[in-house]
Amino acid sequence: MIKCISYWSLPASVTSKPTIDDTLALVKAEGFAGLELSISTEGLINVKSTKAQCEAIRKKIDKSGLIVETVGVGMTWGVNPVSNDPAVRKRSVELHAAALQRTAWLGCKAMLFVPGVVKSPISTDVVRYDLAVQRSGEAVRKLLETAEKVGVDLCVENVWNGMFYSPVEFASFVDSIKSPNLGIYFDVGNVLGYHQNPPDWIEILGKRIKRVHIKDFKCSIGSLAGFCDLMAGDVPWAESMAALRKIGYDKTVIAEMMPYDAGLLSRTSVAFDKILAM
Repeated sequence: MIKCISYWSLPASVTSKPTIDDTLALVKAEGFAGLELSISTEGLINVKSTKAQCEAIRKKIDKSGLIVETVGVGMTWGVNPVSNDPAVRKRSVELHAAALQRTAWLGCKAMLFVPGVVKSPISTDVVRYDLAVQRSGEAVRKLLETAEKVGVDLCVENVWNGMFYSPVEFASFVDSIKSPNLGIYFDVGNVLGYHQNPPDWIEILGKRIKRVHIKDFKCSIGSLAGFCDLMAGDVPWAESMAALRKIGYDKTVIAEMMPYDAGLLSRTSVAFDKILAM
């Protein structure tokens, strides 16, 4: 498995700059083998970035020697693909399709997609569950038209968005769509927040897991304030790593750690090494 860090975990002093050079240098200096990029409506890489701009970034990545295969996208929180407003749903698909194209231009293999928000502590949206699942399927099928065309995996992830509380339900959702470009972006810490056992999810979801995020969580807190440094929470790391190896997962593992503080990357790098050694 490949030790990587999320772009969202980096300091604002780096991510606010219109260049990727400082980002790549920092990631290497902190001992990570790779980086997960981010695409949004604005910023270093956004839905209006040109092919030439994306290819120029890729050249710098290749020169750095870092492994950059995935892209994180958090636009669902601003344009919910299962919104009760059809105009918002349409706009969400358009923006995520644009992000998929730029993911391909960046030479990346997979893009994270939050498949909709039913109800969440980080969103004001409230959508009826059955309608949300139906609309999520519609959005995923539309986005797969682009994903399959550009050769990128569309990886759906639960992010405290009030959907797919069961690994059986999540697996069934993915299986019902039947596309080789569709998979699950599994987040160990997010799952623990649902008070279920991450290793069980991993074994049930199996090969449907195309990419992995890690973070840690304190169940005794139980709210967003429960997210904490790696190995400072309740994630059963040895069992989770054993489960990932059991299903044959050997690709990027992205530490998604927020909010940033001065020692975050160093602490994460050290703990990450211990986790990978389990």
